[in-house]
Amino acid sequence: MKHRVSDYRAGNFRNTHYVIDRSRAYFDAAYEADLMGIQGRSTIRRVFALGTGPLDDRPQIVDFVRCSYLGLDNHPTVVAGAIDAIEAHHSLHWSCARTRLNFDLLVELEETLSELFGARVLAFSTVMLANLSAMPLLASGQLTSGTKPVVVYDRLAHISLAYHKPVVADETQVKTIAHNDINALEELCREYPAVAYVCDGVYSMGGNAPVQDLRRLQERYGLFLYIDDAHGISLFGDQGQGFARSHFPQELGERTIIAASLGKGFGASGGMLMLGTKHQEALFRRYGIAYAFSAAPNLAAVGAALGSCKIHRSAELNERQTRLARRIEMFDDLIPTVERGNSLPIRMITTGSEAKAIEVAKEVLNAGFYTSVTFFPTVAQGKAGIRVCITADHDVRDIEQLCDCILRMQPSQETTNRA
Repeated sequence: MKHRVSDYRAGNFRNTHYVIDRSRAYFDAAYEADLMGIQGRSTIRRVFALGTGPLDDRPQIVDFVRCSYLGLDNHPTVVAGAIDAIEAHHSLHWSCARTRLNFDLLVELEETLSELFGARVLAFSTVMLANLSAMPLLASGQLTSGTKPVVVYDRLAHISLAYHKPVVADETQVKTIAHNDINALEELCREYPAVAYVCDGVYSMGGNAPVQDLRRLQERYGLFLYIDDAHGISLFGDQGQGFARSHFPQELGERTIIAASLGKGFGASGGMLMLGTKHQEALFRRYGIAYAFSAAPNLAAVGAALGSCKIHRSAELNERQTRLARRIEMFDDLIPTVERGNSLPIRMITTGSEAKAIEVAKEVLNAGFYTSVTFFPTVAQGKAGIRVCITADHDVRDIEQLCDCILRMQPSQETTNRA
């Protein structure tokens, strides 16, 4: 049986006019409802003061939007690390390409991350820039013994990956397969001498890649894996190796690259690439676009990441991982969703219509809880809803009250049908 595979043709991957035309009304409605583009000041744990002006006059909102899943983004050690780095250099930023001059603290950070995660780690200002640097090199064949691979994208791969399809297609063939379609991927592995698969480890709208099945294809056909684990880093592993890295043995080897965020579960700022070989590291340090033609992460980001590394080396990491797992289980006990029981901190409450999603999100905000209203192009048309990001720093009572509020807004059959 042949599985559906989309090939690249001119105009296939850039549809900006269509996206704007179909989504503008929803964005306008969400902004008018004060659900997007809002301002606030963080206070304690997952609470922020909504709006601007004197803090005492602002409503206190419990945040279920930020992706600091372990609650490290306002940890004293992380904040102190950022301040210490700036004070050590009497500077925030060096305006030169990294092929010329690097912060000494950035060298320390990359060495520390490499030790923590069992890989050769390069740090970037964002995950988007890490992916921007990687995609052309992946397409070039330099990572696959000189043979340009057919680059296969999961249909739900994050925009920071999918955005680069036209650039990749200028080097080699690009195909897109249905989400987690292992059979379609195996057919392509049989058909072509070199295949590279691009996917998320943990998907931003819920769910995960079948990494064990991907590893089986890697062993059988030599499949190259490029996995963006932005939402999975720090949540798993005794040193926070993350969802994707925890599925691999001690060495990544020459056929796996893992991208990840330093600003979500890790609690600092920036992105990184986990590479498996000395050859790959040298290649990226010379030819990675953001590495060769952009500045390094600023010193506050570097110092904050070094602070987080200290937590990742301590018993506190496991304590926070355990606390997060318990809060995820609590949410699942109260509201059934498709993601129920998968141990990941992202839960989607589907409403169907965009108007209903905005209505639910607004009522939840009025009750003191901020969630992400989601609609096309973030999710498919007609699959709108709200996204809830659960963290180790949420109070038990906050989760209970949020779930009560959602259940009052949602007809019971809508959540039950998704279980």
